[in-house]
Amino acid sequence: MDGQAFFTAILSSAVVSGTPILYAALGELITEKAGVTNLGVEGMMLIGAVSGFMTAILTGNSWIGLLAALLAGGLMGLIHAVLTVSLRANQVVSGLALALFGAGLSGYLGKAYIGIPVAEPFRGLSLPLLGDVPFLGPVLFRHDILIYLSWVLVFALWFFLKRTRAGLYLQAIGENPGAADSLGIHVFALRYLYIIIGGMLCGAGGAYLSLASAPSWLENMTAGRGWIAVALVIFALWRPGRALVGSYLFGGIDALGFHLQAAGVHISHFFLQMLPYIFTIAVLTAVMAKRGGRLASPGALGLPYDREER
Repeated sequence: MDGQAFFTAILSSAVVSGTPILYAALGELITEKAGVTNLGVEGMMLIGAVSGFMTAILTGNSWIGLLAALLAGGLMGLIHAVLTVSLRANQVVSGLALALFGAGLSGYLGKAYIGIPVAEPFRGLSLPLLGDVPFLGPVLFRHDILIYLSWVLVFALWFFLKRTRAGLYLQAIGENPGAADSLGIHVFALRYLYIIIGGMLCGAGGAYLSLASAPSWLENMTAGRGWIAVALVIFALWRPGRALVGSYLFGGIDALGFHLQAAGVHISHFFLQMLPYIFTIAVLTAVMAKRGGRLASPGALGLPYDREER
């Protein structure tokens, strides 16, 4: 394999590897924009992955599997919303509990499905004309439909946040829920809505793993991608476009190790597994140092809202 082909393969794999992180990061971004921290992303992705896989096996339809993953992720989001919005439980504790719960439940549910292939996974779809463009074609335009949908989602979320009244309401309940409430914005209802939507996108990220990039079920197959997605939201400074770029950067680091091994470069398997997380720590450190330890996070992020205390 020549240098250009090797580079093209890495970039193409970066898009695939980064897509589940992108879906989860967008879900976390929406949740945090509403003022709620969700550290249960890893568990939500796993529940989405196993629910989507089981449903696809039982129905023979990956689209129905994806729908099941969205619903399962949304249900996990609903649990988080009840705990953090209605009961005002500590958001960090609730998220960690859901991460552990999701890991355990997915392992139990998926045990009987290990080794069973998906009959009709999401396959690559070369876009007419664009797929034939040298270099860019194989890198960007010969992927499955879920990757193309993720690009639409990034643009739609950017437009929603910047150009719509509902997007302004979302940002208002995350910045100052008391002021938003006094203006007649339904803080509790909207927080419920966006936490559930965030959970659904995390479920979609998990389903991408089990139905597209590696159509199978393996226990803990997310391999920490949910935690990377949480860190990525900070790296992206709560901006959808930066989340897209960051997802592919992390995906590229992950893909690089695989392609180096395939090319016969002898590097420790354990070191290659560490690379994405080393990169995560380095990026977060660089972002914090550049901004003097101050981040443009939503003003009320992580703080429970009590109407009586406004």
